[in-house]
Amino acid sequence: MSLRENETEQVVLHARDVTFDFSALPMHWVPHDPQTTHTLNVLHLALPEGERWFVEVFKQAVPLIKDERLKEDVLGFIGQEAIHAEAHAGAADHLDGRGLDTGPFVRQMEWLFRRLLGDRDLSGKAREEWLVERLAAVAAIEHYTAFLGQWVLDAEGLDAARADPTMLDLLRWHGAEEVEHRSVAFDVYQHLDGRYLRRVRSMALVTPMLVWVFIRGTRYLLRNDPTLRGGRKARWREFFRAGRRGTLPTTRELLREIRPYFRRSYHPSQTGSTDQAVAYLASSPAAQAAEGAH
Repeated sequence: MSLRENETEQVVLHARDVTFDFSALPMHWVPHDPQTTHTLNVLHLALPEGERWFVEVFKQAVPLIKDERLKEDVLGFIGQEAIHAEAHAGAADHLDGRGLDTGPFVRQMEWLFRRLLGDRDLSGKAREEWLVERLAAVAAIEHYTAFLGQWVLDAEGLDAARADPTMLDLLRWHGAEEVEHRSVAFDVYQHLDGRYLRRVRSMALVTPMLVWVFIRGTRYLLRNDPTLRGGRKARWREFFRAGRRGTLPTTRELLREIRPYFRRSYHPSQTGSTDQAVAYLASSPAAQAAEGAH
């Protein structure tokens, strides 16, 4: 089932060339909460490599797509993901500038996306199968990024905690675009392959990988934060406390989000609010500055 069949509205996906000024960003931009800050900061270390990988995989898929409207959506998706990578890389550079060396963890992400999930010396049918396998993985990851996008749009707990407005705009701009293009990766996979067992197998593999990335990244950032004397250990009770405050998703929310993907009838347009995403992009300071510059 296509995006057009599931949504009454159809947005035209386009990249917004946003910029963010992090010069006044405090190390702990969720005040008095280093662990929540650094759990969300994992995005800045993991996403640049992940988003660049998305772009390369989808560039390889474009010539195989026969549906012209879907091809337009993919080109819009590629443009948005490329700018997401640069925006988060800028935030990672800010952490480096404040004395938190992100290099060792970023190199692990480079190994993950360039070596483990990167191109292989294949040809013919084997090369196409490896491409489709990675498209299935992207569709599974995009299920989570759309969930996180909708969550951050709704996350009044971050406002109540007085999270830094520039960082909050980055997360909500990115989140809104993830909701806006939430169906594209799934539609491409369905268009080029669509096998149910491959789809759910990819979700079963992607889920523990993402959990590993966030746990490892949070531990790394807390241990190497120069403003925390001797570093600090990540603690599960802090994670659960942040969920209760609404500054991080709860375990229940995360588990509830996995189940729909295993329905044969699932489509990403069934979750999230395009209207809410578009409304945020119409008010985002960074997005509006980018639109006004063109």
